[in-house]
Amino acid sequence: MQHPPNRIPPGASRRSFLKASSALAAGAPLLRGLIEAQSPEAKGPLMAYVGTFSSPLRDVLLTQVDLPPGNGQGIHRFEVNRTTGALTPRGVYESGTSPSCLALNAAGNRLYSANETDRAGDENEGTVSAFAINRADGQLKLLNSVRSGGAGPTYVSMHPSGRFLLVANYFGGSVAVLPILSDGRLGVAADIKKDAGELGPTRATNAPPGSFAFSGHDRTHAHMIQADPSGRFVLHVDLGLDRILIWKFDDQKGALTPDDPAAVSLPPGDGPRHFHFHPNGRWLYSIQEEGSNIVLFDYDSGFLRNQR
Repeated sequence: MQHPPNRIPPGASRRSFLKASSALAAGAPLLRGLIEAQSPEAKGPLMAYVGTFSSPLRDVLLTQVDLPPGNGQGIHRFEVNRTTGALTPRGVYESGTSPSCLALNAAGNRLYSANETDRAGDENEGTVSAFAINRADGQLKLLNSVRSGGAGPTYVSMHPSGRFLLVANYFGGSVAVLPILSDGRLGVAADIKKDAGELGPTRATNAPPGSFAFSGHDRTHAHMIQADPSGRFVLHVDLGLDRILIWKFDDQKGALTPDDPAAVSLPPGDGPRHFHFHPNGRWLYSIQEEGSNIVLFDYDSGFLRNQR
C-alpha cells in the first residue's frame, strides 16, 4: 500500500493515522461537557482529560488491533484556565490498554473510557472502564472495568438518561449497552448487537478526484454510537457496511430493537465514521472517511432523509 509523501507515517495504517491526528480534536465535546458540568462558580479546578493510544509494543504485537505503538501513557489530565483556555498538565492515569475515547457524565464526577484492545482475559474482546473524579484536583480513581461486547471498542457515549453507556466495537463489528450502576460502576452488557450485511468496495465510488483513500471494508466496523436528543432512538455507523443503523431504545431494559426502516445507506465504499446532531435536533451530519464528504440528513424520530 503506497501513500503520497508526507501524508502518512511509515508503518501506520490510514485509519490509525486519522485517529492519532484527530485525538485532540475529538476531545472538544468532552471539554465542552466539562465546562458545562463545572460552572465558573464551582469549587475546584476545571479539568480536561485526553485519551490516548498507550499500548506498549509488546502488547500490540500480541493483538490483532491495527494500531501502532501508542506514545500516550493512558488518560492525561490537564487543568484549564477558565479565562484563556490554556492547558496545564496535571498528571496521568497510567494505562497500557489505549483508553482512546472518553465520555463524561452530566454531573462531571464520573468518566468512562473505551479501552481499544481486543484482549479481555482469554476472550477476543475489549474493555470499558469507569472512573470516579476527585473534584478537588481532578484525579481519577478506577471503579471497575467490564467487557465491551466486542474487540477494539473505539467509541463510548452517555445515554441522555444517564443510566446507560453506549459502546461501538470497531474490530468486533458490534455495539453494546452497558448499565451504569448507582455508584457509577458499569454492569455487564444489557444488550449486544452484531452488525451483518454486504460489505462495500475497498474504494469509495463517491470519492473526490485524486483520493487515495481505501480501507475499512474488510469486515463490519462499528465506528460510533449515540442516542438522539430524546433518548428514544440510538444510531450507530458501520464503516464496512456503509450504513447508519437505527434502533429503538428501551430505557428500562437497555435493549435495542431495529427501527423501521432499520438503516440508511451511504454510497458504496464511502465509509461513514462519525455523525453529529444539530442543536435543533432536526438535522444530522454524517462524515464519510473514505468518501471524504459530509452528508446532511433531515431527522425525525428515528427517520433519516438525505437532503443531498
